[in-house]
Amino acid sequence: MGLIVGILTVIGCTLGGYVAMGGKLGVLWQPFEVVIIVGSAIGAYIIANPGHVLKSTGGAIGKTLKGSQFKKENYLELLQLLYQLMKLAKTKGNLGLEQHIEKPQDSALFQQFPGVLANDTAITFICDYLRMLTLGSDSPHEMEALMDEEIEMVHHEHSEVAHALQTMSDGMPALGIVAAVLGVIKTMGSISEPPEILGKLIGGALVGTFLGVWVSYGFLGPVASKAQAVYDMEIKFLYCIKAALLAHMHGSAPAVSVEFARKALIGHDRPTFIEVEEAVSALPQVN
Repeated sequence: MGLIVGILTVIGCTLGGYVAMGGKLGVLWQPFEVVIIVGSAIGAYIIANPGHVLKSTGGAIGKTLKGSQFKKENYLELLQLLYQLMKLAKTKGNLGLEQHIEKPQDSALFQQFPGVLANDTAITFICDYLRMLTLGSDSPHEMEALMDEEIEMVHHEHSEVAHALQTMSDGMPALGIVAAVLGVIKTMGSISEPPEILGKLIGGALVGTFLGVWVSYGFLGPVASKAQAVYDMEIKFLYCIKAALLAHMHGSAPAVSVEFARKALIGHDRPTFIEVEEAVSALPQVN
């Protein structure tokens, strides 16, 4: 919602201010300038990026328009799942987790938390490292280094589209100059025309520079920044899981492990200690 409001504000203030000082909107209607700038930018985007980035672009833009889907209630659900897993590991040993982590989609424990279960990245992360525990990996330092490396890799993969959009945005002003230069070349071919015709042609050419800068700094650049912010917020899901697993490996009680995980969250999305305590107290017994 905030992104839509921002876009409408940019359009309203730019075009509204232009009209208020006596400008005519019709002069800005230069569809072929748009074709040159936007078409060239899209072509350059296709040239510069691998196929998986191109395929992910639409989904990434859609996610950016919606904003981050991870709110306090989503993190609270994750903390509940982690508590259940840590409690089961404490009561039945790490091997007691095996039946749940091999097929989490079929596990009654995981099915209690459909929001987390729908997050394939988080579920894979949880199950992979719990599986390593069941196989006897008991070095917290080695596990932490491996987790950090994987989180960095996931963050890099998720950020590729945001970086590609930012690069596209950076090139827009230059493509606007290209469109303007082509407009000037067209104008020079009509140099014998009267001043009123030349003025219209020159004005049309300058629209290219305006559009390139406006689209870059008013729309595409902010969208790229918002996409990066959304991905940065989502990666906190993995840091939360990491904190709980490492605390468990150090021998902490389930409630303490979950508190470590809670502390890894950003303040405005972090449930309070009381909220977490009430949430885990309401959970059914694990089997």
